[in-house]
Amino acid sequence: MRLLILGGTRFLGRHLVEAAQARGHEATLFNRGRTAPGLFPGVEQLHGDREGDLAPLEGRSWDAVVDTCGYLPRIVRRSAQLLQHSVGRYLFVSSISVYADSAVAGQDEQAVRARLPAPDCEDIPNYYGALKAACEDEVRQQFGKRATLLRPGLIVGPFDPSGRFTYWVQRVARGGTVLAPAAPDYPVQFIDVRDLAAWALDLIESGRSGALNASGPAASLTFAGFLDECRRALGSQAEFVWPAASFLERNDVKPWTELPLYAGDDGRGLCQVDLTRALSAGLWLRPFGETCADTASWGTGVSLPAGIGLAPDREAELLRAWCKQSAARLLQRGGFRG
Repeated sequence: MRLLILGGTRFLGRHLVEAAQARGHEATLFNRGRTAPGLFPGVEQLHGDREGDLAPLEGRSWDAVVDTCGYLPRIVRRSAQLLQHSVGRYLFVSSISVYADSAVAGQDEQAVRARLPAPDCEDIPNYYGALKAACEDEVRQQFGKRATLLRPGLIVGPFDPSGRFTYWVQRVARGGTVLAPAAPDYPVQFIDVRDLAAWALDLIESGRSGALNASGPAASLTFAGFLDECRRALGSQAEFVWPAASFLERNDVKPWTELPLYAGDDGRGLCQVDLTRALSAGLWLRPFGETCADTASWGTGVSLPAGIGLAPDREAELLRAWCKQSAARLLQRGGFRG
């Protein structure tokens, strides 16, 4: 099978190329040639700009295209229109953020999607989900039943540029007392990038159409369960402290960035999407302890992006403050007796 991958050298793209090569498929990459340009010396790489020069794609044909880097509808429209008659299937990597209410648990692929405040809105930080939904519409309009819309949750694993999952792996590996989110039973979902890449190829090979959520694990997972398994997989002696939500809010501890994977009550639904359709369509998920161990092997010494996770000094300060508050409350309740 001949695959065109838009992107292909950063995170999901590089794992897609490796998975495709392992299956004997022929991959062509289209990107600007700026990120790891020498990563795949034996793979055809076409250089251009999706917002400008698409000429290298003209007059060519592929069995399928995987769009790993579409964020703005007008840019996705250009690619989809150009490739409409020269590509058999368009797999667009969307996001579970397309759903309108991120606080609702158990949303399946039929849930209401977010909408843009205006057709020309391109405010990615504030309307990321709505923009992804509009991108889906562009692909659907051009490809119809030949469109596959993949909606991943948080993508994690080796070469993750976001640092969100890697923070917890690095922090647990370091040991000691770890400041965890407010609730041990808070739900957690994520998907190993290698599982996502393999399943994307499965969907293309089987000709599966429509939208599919893509996250994991298959069974419900709590934050306590995640950190306990991470500790076990890494052989760590870390201990976890679970402060009150009011304490975190008062100290301006930011969900999702300073405490990655924890999205607060407003984002709780992003950690509980329905995976029934994905699992019935063959999504296979490795044990997440393996993802923790492999991320640790890759991530040793890797610097996290600015603003991701708690800096050691800030975490220590918060732990001291929480310990002091807890002790004061215990005294008030008569927990200490002389």
